[in-house]
Amino acid sequence: MIGETICLLNRQGFQKGFTLLELLVVMVFVGILAAMVSPVWLKLLAEQKTTSARGRIRQDIQLAQSKSQQNNVLWQFSIRDNGETAEVSTHPAATPPDLASWERLNESIQIDDETTLLSTSSVYYVRFDQNGNVRSSRLGRVTVSSKQFPNIKRCVVVSTLIGATRTAKERPLPDPSYRTRDRFCY
Repeated sequence: MIGETICLLNRQGFQKGFTLLELLVVMVFVGILAAMVSPVWLKLLAEQKTTSARGRIRQDIQLAQSKSQQNNVLWQFSIRDNGETAEVSTHPAATPPDLASWERLNESIQIDDETTLLSTSSVYYVRFDQNGNVRSSRLGRVTVSSKQFPNIKRCVVVSTLIGATRTAKERPLPDPSYRTRDRFCY
């Protein structure tokens, strides 16, 4: 019955406890609070995973640049979408992408359409010469986004021919200096 009390007797013989109605009210309140907080929590986790992937990508680009100087040969950073998730590889440029060793990023990460690195079929890449300079005259960016929240974007920009990189995240307005105004990660 709704009005019954769950009782505990103390030493004086008085009953203490909560009614079933009081427990139900508290449970409903906790449920409403959880429903309000969970989307914010999920978005926060997606932002963290996307930022972590961006850090990994930047680190791998810098590793390719360093390896090119150490080994005195062309090295390449590559990123691709294998259909399930994004994968990255750092390898000598002479190694075909199919033979390179690929490592998966988090399964909730995807390569965003704003990615502008050179590409061959489904592989985006940047190459570094033996001096650590970008091999091609075309600079670019790798932009990744969350599959669950596609508006969460993080990017690594290869911004100079000497291989300098910088990171950025999504902004509410498009890049005013870009010709088509369709870049939001700058």
